[in-house]
Amino acid sequence: MSSTSSMVSWRPTITCVPRSVLVLPSALLCLTLALAACDGGVHGTPGGAGLRDPYFPKAGNGGYDVSHYALDIGYDPATRRLTGTAVITARAGQDLSAFDLDLRGLHVDSVTVEGKEARWNRAGQELTVRPHDDLDKGETFATTVRYSGRPETITDPDGSKEGWLRTADGALGLGEPVGAMAWFPGNHHPSDKASYDITVTVPKGLQAVSNGELKSETTKNGRTAFVWHTAEPMASYVATVAVGHYTVTRSTLSDGLPVYTAVDPTQVQASRAVLAKLPEIIEWEAYNFGPYPFSSTGAIVDRPADAGYALETQTRPVFPGAPDTETLVHELAHQWYGDSVTPRTWRDMWLNEGFATYAEWLWAEDHGGPSAQQTFDKTYATPKDDATLWGFPPAKPPSAAYISEPPVYDRGAMVLQKIRQKVGDDTFYDIIQGWAATHRHGNADTAEFTAYVEKKAPGKDFSLIWKDWLYGDGKPPRP
Repeated sequence: MSSTSSMVSWRPTITCVPRSVLVLPSALLCLTLALAACDGGVHGTPGGAGLRDPYFPKAGNGGYDVSHYALDIGYDPATRRLTGTAVITARAGQDLSAFDLDLRGLHVDSVTVEGKEARWNRAGQELTVRPHDDLDKGETFATTVRYSGRPETITDPDGSKEGWLRTADGALGLGEPVGAMAWFPGNHHPSDKASYDITVTVPKGLQAVSNGELKSETTKNGRTAFVWHTAEPMASYVATVAVGHYTVTRSTLSDGLPVYTAVDPTQVQASRAVLAKLPEIIEWEAYNFGPYPFSSTGAIVDRPADAGYALETQTRPVFPGAPDTETLVHELAHQWYGDSVTPRTWRDMWLNEGFATYAEWLWAEDHGGPSAQQTFDKTYATPKDDATLWGFPPAKPPSAAYISEPPVYDRGAMVLQKIRQKVGDDTFYDIIQGWAATHRHGNADTAEFTAYVEKKAPGKDFSLIWKDWLYGDGKPPRP
């Protein structure tokens, strides 16, 4: 489908003129400008549509970096209709004549750039914006997109559902890996993180929960607006909105960190005991991984049928039904590994899931369960012809359909245990804490991780660990 807003004024087209043409002095300036335009010296060029991610090549866009999203969303579960205004503040990385945003479905009502009406068109998930005036490299600019419609549920390559999910009493926005584009336009790739202000307006009696801190809650004319603020950089895939009826609990940890949990009333009893462990888990993870990286924490618990998986949405993980302790440990560990230190591409997912799985192993080790080495040994005992575990190495999933499979999680955790075996506990904890601190609120990839490990443990040879455990096919040999 292709749509275009009303036309706006444009600079005249300049035809390239041979430099050998004789001109009158009065025309010299015009010709100089024309030649500069032909050489690319006046006009910008379009930003890239997609960042060529190895698994999601159309995700994200080139030519700019987003610093802030201001999202104002209205949603009515009865009609399933969403209306939205997104103000996207970004910095041009090059001279730009046009740039793309990712938006799946929904109807675009208008687009402005720096307050001026912009031309735009749609092609698949790409919303291409042509500003009234070209943007200069280094320029900070604001794009306002007004949009509406029924947001879609997206089926991932692995068959799971994301995007905008209808729930028993509302909706749930989940974004990993590319579902956020179902409910707001943006640069939807983990390499472009930004701060957020998210206002969600719903019919009175419902609640809207999102990331960060709740700044205000105002009811007017039968509708309630919830205003949420996330100051720390956040990748769009861990942004969330949950609309429905919730039992909300507010508290603080011993260090003053605010805790906000929202639980579907049908899940309150089943969730009570495990959510009571949240302060203990956060404090244990801060001891092992370093200071908690955000300004609040909590959880969202919906009904089991509302989503098919838990997700590490920033500051407030989402759970389909009451989680067990291991799942809560896993999703909260992602606040360090995945949410704060975010993968540079989707190929680096093991840096999220391997670390969060290993956090489960360490929790068991410290709380009366098997040691991490015993869990490693049990996992290693999996027969070598079991492709569920040994089908591919954690750093090389064969396609997008495999980035959430056991080799990424369990074999990723095994890589960390092999490092621990090699360097000993003191250096190992220096590594995992230092990694979280060095890349706090940033992005990193596998090559940066292996280089970091080698730097922190000089004189140690990791070549077989990288070759056999991180990148190697099949079951690694037991040393």
